[in-house]
Amino acid sequence: MNAKIILAVLVLSLATMACGFSVDLPNRPQVGPDVKESITVQDPKSEVTRLSISFGAGNLKLSTGADNLVDGTVIYNVADLKPEVIESGSKIEIKQGNLTSLPPIKDIKNEWDLQLGAAPMDLVLAAGAYDGTIELGGLSLKSLDVKDGASHVDLSFSKPNLVEMSILQYTTGASDVKLTGLANANFSTMTFSGGAGNFTLDFGGDLQRDAVITIDSGLGNVSLMIPKEVNAKVTVESAVVNINHSASWTQSGKEYVQQGSGPTLTFIVKMAAGNLLMSDK
Repeated sequence: MNAKIILAVLVLSLATMACGFSVDLPNRPQVGPDVKESITVQDPKSEVTRLSISFGAGNLKLSTGADNLVDGTVIYNVADLKPEVIESGSKIEIKQGNLTSLPPIKDIKNEWDLQLGAAPMDLVLAAGAYDGTIELGGLSLKSLDVKDGASHVDLSFSKPNLVEMSILQYTTGASDVKLTGLANANFSTMTFSGGAGNFTLDFGGDLQRDAVITIDSGLGNVSLMIPKEVNAKVTVESAVVNINHSASWTQSGKEYVQQGSGPTLTFIVKMAAGNLLMSDK
């Protein structure tokens, strides 16, 4: 039997075998009518509550003024997105349901509008690619930890945090992030880590104590908005960053100083490349 005949037999055999196989693919979740649900979480009355919010894609709004630990509503149109509240003593998680597979993204609706109460808490927010509007002024946050993906977020402290915050951590990907009123957060330590994106960190508000801020960014644009009456020192640990600053800043090597009064903000900035702006607003 020559090579051509052997090849023809193999092809015919494989074709016959293929006809005998079937593959069961998972059903794609179906987009249905909008479902609106209320969420209420009672305050566990613990010394400090750990509240975790796990959110995937969609629109997330967090604000203040809840009578309970959390009050709010969610709207979704895919059954798999139905949120779940998990309570274990002083640890509480509000968690988005998991999609087993992805329907057409343009058809998905997933909107959360949650209000938080003033009980002392450690707040953890884990999110994916989403649009976020977050107002945390006037709460009692002992710590804040935000991790998200490619996102568009506007997070603010329009009023002073009611307790001292030990640490504020924000980790993001290729995003557009604006943080305002950061002096009102009343933290002693802040870390910000971002990929490629546009990041604005506004330290307006009532600065009550010294704080150390570490910024680690890839290829991006970082804007530090610091009122000119505030003492600040910025050390830039990068040789390939384009730096611009307002007239209130003086430079000595890799250090930039703004003379003010009261507590001091100390910055360590590490950037792979990009633009750094230091402004006195």
